[in-house]
Amino acid sequence: MKKDVKKLIERGGALSENEVKDLLKSYNIKTTKYHVVKKIEELEKLDINYPVALKVCSNKILHKTDVGGVKLNIKDYDELKQSFKTFKKKFLKEELLIDEMVDKGVEIIIGLVKDPTFGLTIMYGLGGIYTELYKDVTFRVVPIDVFDAREMVDEIKGKKLLEGFRNIKADKKQVIDLLMKVSDIGWELIDHIDQMDLNPVFIYKDSYCVVDAKLILK
Repeated sequence: MKKDVKKLIERGGALSENEVKDLLKSYNIKTTKYHVVKKIEELEKLDINYPVALKVCSNKILHKTDVGGVKLNIKDYDELKQSFKTFKKKFLKEELLIDEMVDKGVEIIIGLVKDPTFGLTIMYGLGGIYTELYKDVTFRVVPIDVFDAREMVDEIKGKKLLEGFRNIKADKKQVIDLLMKVSDIGWELIDHIDQMDLNPVFIYKDSYCVVDAKLILK
């Protein structure tokens, strides 16, 4: 087990977004380019590509949008500086995360959920607003193999979005690869994970990106 991961496990509880994304990167899972900033003076030193998102970054605030803790499509430094001031007044004691925005792809969700009967399960389905609207998801008990991952991708009603529907460029091989990596995390940390939520994940023609991520440890 990696040292950084071990430290997080020893602490337990909910992780902040940057901690979850750091963990994902340690397992070779692709995510956004991000910076955690404490003071407004740090903004000038950042090497970032606009547009960016500004988010409150705290293990005490998991549902950031519910508290007005997310601003998207910030187009330049001046707008970022003003938004940073506003967020700092609202979230006095919290750090802020600046997240470089990425192109949208097919949105999926992948999660790990502790089931009282079956133990740790991996969940997959359409992401974004479609998660709650269609409830188009499927589950397997961790760990899964490639056969399981392929079955999961083919089981949901929205599978056509990954098969060239209306010339949409999204490769389901990327989803299968990501499902396997998340399963590996779940299996290695099976005694420590309460739940993980990667949503949305953008799937592209030959890549993917985990845009937002939550993780709660026991």
